[in-house]
Amino acid sequence: MSMKLERLISIIMILLERDKVSSSQLAEMFEVTPRTIFRDIDSINQAGIPIVTYPGVHGGIAIMEQYKIEKRLFTVSDITALLTGLGSIHTTMVGEEILNATAKVKGLIPELQVREIEQKSSQVIIDHTPWLCNKKQKLYLQEIKTALNEQRMLSFMYSDQQGTKTRRNVEPYRLVLKENNWYLHGYCYSRQDFRIFRLSRITELELEPDTYTPREFDPRPIRPPEQKMINLTLLINASLLNLMLELCGEDNVEACGNQQFIARFPFSENDFGYNMLLRMGDQCECLEPPHVRTELIRRIKKVLSIYESG
Repeated sequence: MSMKLERLISIIMILLERDKVSSSQLAEMFEVTPRTIFRDIDSINQAGIPIVTYPGVHGGIAIMEQYKIEKRLFTVSDITALLTGLGSIHTTMVGEEILNATAKVKGLIPELQVREIEQKSSQVIIDHTPWLCNKKQKLYLQEIKTALNEQRMLSFMYSDQQGTKTRRNVEPYRLVLKENNWYLHGYCYSRQDFRIFRLSRITELELEPDTYTPREFDPRPIRPPEQKMINLTLLINASLLNLMLELCGEDNVEACGNQQFIARFPFSENDFGYNMLLRMGDQCECLEPPHVRTELIRRIKKVLSIYESG
């Protein structure tokens, strides 16, 4: 879509939602001159949408009221949902286009409903920002967005699950945010196939000057590796109750007195699963099965030996 056509559509949307808007307001909103706005208004008129102008200090540009009846594009709920969605994106990505899009959507708000919509859009906040901010990841996200928009190659070092690092040259096709982790879906030249890269494992990312011709891309869902899950019986203190209710569900947590609870916990027997149990410290004890208790003791002794030897 050309910039002019996109601007014309945006102007129509704004005029449908507002009583009238001054040419200077529209010019400032779209970063063009008032003369350009008047040319756009002529184009809209010629397309069959009746525009009227009101002179004077309180004047402006408007769509004929009879034409606007039953032709509004967005309801209050629509605009609230758009602002909520844009707000959630803004917590994870920086970029002028997101700020501009938010400003344009706010421009659609009928003047009499500004306060109502702002209150409703602030009632639900979706914040994907991690507690510990990774500044380099934000920079990488911006560079990957540029590569996607301009169809430019990316090169980076990538660490697999075993910690082996390899240099990758990749055609980027899609960014995905899943469970607070960013993934890049692209065509990897060294593997001669599409691959999914976790952003936290990428280092030394470079935005290359070379462009690529997009190839046919069939997006694949991002799934965790196949894992055999077992159920643990955990004895937990009250400090972990909210976490266990979230992880296990209310049906799998029951009180057993003395501010303690029994939880039936879904568990994957790998480093991630054991490290998660160890992070709970003395607030959690694994009661069953016995082989998991034995492995936890082994890991605790190994950590203890490091500190005792020092």
